[in-house]
Amino acid sequence: MDLNNYLLERKSALANSDRPAMIMTHVVCGYPSFEDNWKALEVMQSFGVDLVELQFPFSEPSADGPLFVKANQEAILNGVHVDDCFEFMQKVTAHFSFKVVMMGYYNTVFKTGQQQFLERLKAAGAVGFILPDLPVDEAGELHSIAKQLGLAPILLMTPTNSDARLDELAQSADGFIYTVARKGVTGSNTDMNHSVSDFIDRCRQFTTLPLAVGFGVSTAADVEFIGAHADIAVIGTAALKAWEHGGEASLTAFFKQLLPAQVDV
Repeated sequence: MDLNNYLLERKSALANSDRPAMIMTHVVCGYPSFEDNWKALEVMQSFGVDLVELQFPFSEPSADGPLFVKANQEAILNGVHVDDCFEFMQKVTAHFSFKVVMMGYYNTVFKTGQQQFLERLKAAGAVGFILPDLPVDEAGELHSIAKQLGLAPILLMTPTNSDARLDELAQSADGFIYTVARKGVTGSNTDMNHSVSDFIDRCRQFTTLPLAVGFGVSTAADVEFIGAHADIAVIGTAALKAWEHGGEASLTAFFKQLLPAQVDV
């Protein structure tokens, strides 16, 4: 099942539940270890998350805040390689019911080769990819290959984009749009207010794809707000903070306050 149909199916399932939005979480491959990644994913599965970003570590993760920068650097220092990430992704997609999106930076794709990288993503079971440092103007060939393979290029819309740029991004995206709730990098809390909802409304003018909202989502109230205005709440730094605080027990407690209503997976 491709990402578009999967999201339609999940949205329909949500309509019969008390959960306000679909949920996408984030794991840095190999940090603190692949064993820890697996345990965290088991917790996420138990709470019915819909999507998971598996981040391929990179030395200069420009869209990430301090905690994810540290996670990327430590994973690399621990010897995590692109091959390890593909191998882990294949195990994850074979075992869990949520869909997996690759998140990373274009240098990793470039060094591997666009065709080979996307073919390996497809073989590993991914449904799409997020490359926040690749300008849409330079992504034509990559997106063409992705279309042939049935992979969704997931693009970011930001509050600083002009309407013309939002339209250009919408024409190139597939699966869903990642709408960035504020300026800056991941990690800081975001005040979910009318400026965020106004921006989401702007994005809606240019696309019918589901909208994911990320950067600073950490509470049940945030998820409720996102569900009222968009489709997918992206949980990244807050979940990693919980894991670092106390492993599985802390992550489970975090999701219990975040998602009081579980959805069948």
